[in-house]
Amino acid sequence: MAKASAARKRPKLSDEVYEAELFRLQSELVRLQLWVQATGARVVVLFEGRDAAGKGGAIKRITEYLSPRVVRIAALPAPTDRERGQWYFQRYVAQLPTAGEVVLFDRSWYNRAGVEKVMGFCTDEEHARFLRQAPVFEQMLIDEGILLRKYWFSVSDAEQLKRFRSRLDDPVRQWKLSPMDLESIHRWEDYSRAKDEMMAHTDVPSSPWFVVESDRKKDARLNMISHLLSSVPYTDVPHERIVLPERPPSTGGYQRPPRERSTYVPDHAATLLGDPEKSL
Repeated sequence: MAKASAARKRPKLSDEVYEAELFRLQSELVRLQLWVQATGARVVVLFEGRDAAGKGGAIKRITEYLSPRVVRIAALPAPTDRERGQWYFQRYVAQLPTAGEVVLFDRSWYNRAGVEKVMGFCTDEEHARFLRQAPVFEQMLIDEGILLRKYWFSVSDAEQLKRFRSRLDDPVRQWKLSPMDLESIHRWEDYSRAKDEMMAHTDVPSSPWFVVESDRKKDARLNMISHLLSSVPYTDVPHERIVLPERPPSTGGYQRPPRERSTYVPDHAATLLGDPEKSL
């Protein structure tokens, strides 16, 4: 705890330092992606934590420059009636990566140990069974050769409330604030107890939890991405250097059709210059 407190008290990173290091780490993520493709590796990364803990922001920075054909986000909605009748892990199995793919779970099967437990969406028996089965299920993934990483984003109650308030009047982030988020304010201690019980059963040597201090979003992103990269044994993949050829001269006498034959979107950008009549 002393180390975490010291981290929160130290000076904040400047925007310049943050952006430079983030770009360096994102460049490494591209190298990781190429290695995954070349070797057929399968990688699963779980992002868990309280509402507004910074999971989505970290996922966004990870995927910013990566191919969605290689790095996929799994953010499952509430289970359907059919899924409720299945083995609990079944719908998550369907999201696991194939060879040469990375899947980032924006919340995962640990919903049962968190929101489902706290809000009464599962029975005590179902919760207890999950805590027994989760380490076994994860060991099966590891034995299959899947690289599994589990991250818990840890945010303080004061910082969570601050982030909730900032969303209230933000037109592009209001959708992130749901009645379930508001309920989590009143059930802070219930979620804490559920998290502690989850950790006691599922933080095991073969599949440990890595806690990300996330009161400082930028620090959390850098720390989490750096750790992920350090934990995967990726290497440089040789590839041919691409050289752009010169564009060949036109030989068919092609002429572009007149603009009047096509329907163009209005030049909204020009209106920002105070010249709505300006055209391309």
